Amino acid sequence: MALGDSDIAFALELFEPLGDLTTRRMFGGMAIYHHGVIFALLRSDATLLLKAEGDFRARLEAEGWDRWTHTRKNGTETSMPYYIVPGDVLDEPDTASDLARASLKSR
Repeated sequence: MALGDSDIAFALELFEPLGDLTTRRMFGGMAIYHHGVIFALLRSDATLLLKAEGDFRARLEAEGWDRWTHTRKNGTETSMPYYIVPGDVLDEPDTASDLARASLKSR
């Protein structure tokens, strides 16, 4: 499944308060960058994920965010440093952008 134009427009609008967003399509989905630094992925199924490391990762885990786990062709699972954005955040561009800023600072 590939992303539709409306899915891409939605993600860019959600993070619009950040400014200076760029994207790159990959694996049927899309990476979202701010000033050239990746902070989010939009998977091919339109699931939005935020990258999290360090204290920000601990915060998201404490808040109960689901971590993205990828199953490889050989059946092994790998936890990725990305967390699925909850539905209530998808309705709040200011909140989503604040979380994106925290993601960018977590490196």
